[in-house]
Amino acid sequence: MKIDYHMHFEYGDYDLNWVQGFFDAADRRGIDEIGITEHSHTFPEFKQLYYNDLILDDSFVGSFQQKWLKKNKFKHTLEDYFNFMEQLKKNHSIKTGIEVCNFQDQDAVKKILDSYNFDYVIGSVHFLHGWAYDSSEIKDEWNNHDLKEIYEWYTEEVEKLAASKIYDVLGHPFNIRLFKNIPKFDVTNYLERVAKALKSANMAIDVNTGTRYRYPIKEISPYPAFMKIAAEYELPLIISSDAHKPEDCGNFCDEAIDYVKSFGYKKMLRFKDRQREFVDVG
Repeated sequence: MKIDYHMHFEYGDYDLNWVQGFFDAADRRGIDEIGITEHSHTFPEFKQLYYNDLILDDSFVGSFQQKWLKKNKFKHTLEDYFNFMEQLKKNHSIKTGIEVCNFQDQDAVKKILDSYNFDYVIGSVHFLHGWAYDSSEIKDEWNNHDLKEIYEWYTEEVEKLAASKIYDVLGHPFNIRLFKNIPKFDVTNYLERVAKALKSANMAIDVNTGTRYRYPIKEISPYPAFMKIAAEYELPLIISSDAHKPEDCGNFCDEAIDYVKSFGYKKMLRFKDRQREFVDVG
């Protein structure tokens, strides 16, 4: 079975004609089922959490992030989202997910999520100490940090997400490689800590092609060193394109299928109402 479980409508809107492009691309690529995972910054319910956590001072990073929070954010309520998804489910095989940033107040996140019937919830590390490390506009901030510090911060954030017991999947593991900041030191300890945290929380990994076609690293996340450890820990997985545009739905998913099979994976997860089942990969 071919499933693409991580994509976003945010660059368009809740418009049936625009969204049809995702289904058209899925059909062209033989995708059997898709799942939408709108970013938490789509929804005003999460707005205060961003303002609590992000650097928003007059610095290089803070100035950009102030503007970022005011551009195409918080434009639909969660109720709007669910109503639109119910329309789509009348004619399409589609699941309602969400991708939630690594907020520090996980109790507040849980309170929001518990009010809605998601099929699955992805937790993703998008901020390190309040800095949106994956934003190309502020990538120069990487020069101000030792890479060991970045790996420690990233690992700590995953451990917090896992400890909350809120999430089904870790989004794009170790995408901190996205701008080709490749460590020359041994990262095994960080990889092991993340795998142990996910195993303890019964979380899956998101094998995500977005870093393959949207970032300089041009590799699927997670990269091979972590995939090997994930397989050793028998972490389950989903496969996704991280599409932000209709034409990218299913992008490189065939390559991702071959990739996970090379590590011995034969099954992936399918979700409904936060319950999961194993289905054949591809």
